[in-house]
Parts: sequence; C-alpha cells; structure tokens
Amino acid sequence: MSDIRRWPRRVKVSITILGFAVLAVALAAAGCRQAAQAPVEKVPDTEAPALRVGYMICDGLDESRKRFEPLTRYLEQRTGIRMEAVYLNTFEVPEAFERGELDITHTNSLLYIIMHEKGLLPLAGEKRGEMGSMSAGGIAVKADSPIRTLQDLRGRRMIFGPQLAPTGFLAQYELLLDAGVDPELDLDYYAIPAGSYKHEKVVYGVWMGAYDAAAVPLLDIELMIRDGRIGPEDLRIIARSDAIPYCVFGASPRVPEETLGKVRSALMNILPGDTVAVGPEVHSVLGDAQVDGFVPIEDGDFDRVRAMARKTNMPPYQEY
Repeated sequence: MSDIRRWPRRVKVSITILGFAVLAVALAAAGCRQAAQAPVEKVPDTEAPALRVGYMICDGLDESRKRFEPLTRYLEQRTGIRMEAVYLNTFEVPEAFERGELDITHTNSLLYIIMHEKGLLPLAGEKRGEMGSMSAGGIAVKADSPIRTLQDLRGRRMIFGPQLAPTGFLAQYELLLDAGVDPELDLDYYAIPAGSYKHEKVVYGVWMGAYDAAAVPLLDIELMIRDGRIGPEDLRIIARSDAIPYCVFGASPRVPEETLGKVRSALMNILPGDTVAVGPEVHSVLGDAQVDGFVPIEDGDFDRVRAMARKTNMPPYQEY
C-alpha cells in the first residue's frame, strides 16, 4: 500500500474535499430519511366534542396522571382528535361507562370483561415486562418459609391485592379453589390492603413477615426486582396462574370506526424514542406510561379471564 504522506499536496487536498462531499451527501440523505419518518403533528379540532378517555387509577391519582397525560396528548396530536383524560377509581370505571360518560377506557382485563357485557369493544393491548401483553398471578412466600404447596396454606394468614385485580386476587383465588383450599373457610385470615401501591404493599406484607403468603402479580415482582426494591432470592413462588391479558384499551360502540381506527393506528405506531410536550416539559411517551408498546387484541383473548371470574363468583357473573 502506498504512503499517503508521499502523494502530491493537491491530490491530498482533492481527497479531503471528496471526503467532505461524501459525508455531506450522507448526512443530507440521513436527514431526509429522518424527516420522512417523523410523524406529522395534527392540530385537534377545538370545536369538535372531545373523546373522553377513562383511565383506571393505578398506584394513586398523581402517579396515573404522570403516566397517562403524555400518552393522551400524544394520541391527540397524532390523530387530530381532541381528547380529555378522566381518572377514576377501579369500581367507578364500569359505572361511568354504563352511564355513557366514557368513549375509550384503559383498565385491567377483569374490568374489560365487565364492561364488554355493556358493549365495550377491544381496542389495543398493552405490552409491559417479560410476558409482553400478558401477565399472570403468583402466590409467594418468604424464601425460608416451610410452606411448599397450596395445601400448606390451610390455617395460614394470606394477603391479597385489590379484589378487582386479575393477577392480584382473581387468579390466586382460583388457584386455591382448584387445589381444594377455600379461602373463606380454610385460611386462618386474609386481608386486602387499603391505599395506593396495593401490589407493592402485598409483596412487602409477606417479605416483612406480617403474612405467611401473598397474592402477587408476577409483573410486579419482576419490576420490583429490576428496581432493586426486593432481591431475586427474597421470595419463593409456590404456584402461578395461566397467562391472561394485561391492561387494555377498550372503546365504546358509539365511537365511529374511522375515529377508532385513527386511535388504534396511533397506539400501534408509537416508537420507543417518541416524545411529546406537555406544557414546558418534553416527555417520553412510552417511558412515562411505563409500557413497552401496544398490540392488537381480540375479545376472545379474554376467555380465560371469564373462566376465572365464573369459577370464583366474581363480576360480571357474580351470584348471591
């Protein structure tokens, strides 16, 4: 190979100029590709009625607002449809939907099947964690607990998540019934904690020894280990449920399909780097929402949740 230091000066200058020219063309092409791929921001029609998006409050009102306000603003800008976020406690969402006060809902899978009985349609599934759009419930004990099987829970104290939580109550209740353990008769005592961060309270309840076992969503265990709030060897899962859909967007049948198509498309096409301005601050859409993305979902995907609800005498099939 020849030594460039021996080439004539004007040849070296020409090579340098050529290099800059190639670099400039490459940068310009990359800029054009980036500009072509950037989503077009649409200005919502302020005269049109707003779509009311009902979010089930997760981990407290303030936390839910932080998670979902950027997502709502993003959907508004991508669809050109004005949207209003409404934050409701778990039991309030079906009531508001039945009164016709919500156009779109974001809830867990049990609330979805409750509202589907009143006409709610599936819009998009939410991906989060190792199981993607699915999740599962587990029954956990301390790592050094003598409890090894569900039968060992007879006469023990157990803590559950909220009663309308599919992977924090419903799935575990079914696991116990299938094992011949009636929570109402065979447990010494069980509790459902009040207040926000309920699932986290459940995990800490068994980890700190206040209860012998806990009904834990496996996603929450995954996230708490990832964040260092508990160690991977602190708890032991003695049983786990089938996988069922995690949180889901649903839609009222009153909303035109063209409108729902725009919302669905916007959800499916959110990229990890997408941001949105909320006031003076720029937010990561998926990062703030604490989700990995959204996927198509069908009503039949919830049949396993329906079977759980029927077996455990839970809404919408509850009988007295």
